[in-house]
Amino acid sequence: MDNIYLALDFPTWEESKHFLDKNNLHEVPVKVGMELFYREGTSVIEALKERNHPIFLDLKLHDIPTTVMRTMRNLAALEVEYVNLHALGGRDMIQKAKEGLQSSSTSRHETKLLAVTILTSMDDETIHQDLRLPGTVENNVVHLAKLSKMSGSDGVVCSVHEVEKIKQVCSASFLTMTPGIRLASSNDDDQKRSATPALARKLGTDAIVIGRSITKAQEPLQAYTQAVEEWKNGTSK
Repeated sequence: MDNIYLALDFPTWEESKHFLDKNNLHEVPVKVGMELFYREGTSVIEALKERNHPIFLDLKLHDIPTTVMRTMRNLAALEVEYVNLHALGGRDMIQKAKEGLQSSSTSRHETKLLAVTILTSMDDETIHQDLRLPGTVENNVVHLAKLSKMSGSDGVVCSVHEVEKIKQVCSASFLTMTPGIRLASSNDDDQKRSATPALARKLGTDAIVIGRSITKAQEPLQAYTQAVEEWKNGTSK
C-alpha cells in the first residue's frame, strides 16, 4: 500500500528498527522527519532502502534559494520517493529546489518535490494572530498550492480538508500528501485539521501520513491494517 506513509517519529534508528521488526511492518512506506534524520543522518535512509521501504523525507527546507538548491542536490542522491520544503519560502526557493533535484536525478529515479502549505497544527486563529496572514487557512493553502505548482513543485503537503479545492485549481494530477491522519478511535493530539483514512480517500488525496494512531497503539500491526482497510474501503470503524 504505497499511499500510506507511517511516520517514524522515534529519536533513533535502533528504536525505529525495533518497532518495525516487532510489529512485522516490513517494507511499508515510511516518513522520516527531522528528529530521526538529524540524529542518524543519511545512514537511516540507506538502512530503510536496504529493507525496501519507500521513503518520504520530511525535512521542510526553508532557506535562501541557493542553499536550498544545493541541499536538494545532495538529497536527490538518496533516491527517496518524496522530499519537501516550505511553500512560504517563495517562488524562487521552490524553483531552485526543483532545479537542484533535477540536476542530480538519474534516469532510474526522480524524487518528487512537495511544498508544505500551512501546517496541520495551525488554524485560522494561529495564522491571524501569530503569522498575521489575512484570510482563512483554506485561502492561504490554496494560494500557496497555486504558487507551488507554478514554481515547479510536483505537489503539496496539506490538510485533507483542502484537497478538493487544491485539485480544482491546480489539476487532479497535482499531488497531495496529507498528514494529520488519525484512526476514528484515536485522539487528535496537536493536530487541528485532522481526518480519518476513510475521509482522506473520500476527499481524493493521493497519499496520507499516519503516526501516533499506529506507533502508540497497543497493537500497532492491527492499527496499521485498520488504516489500510479504511483507506481501501472508505469506511471508518
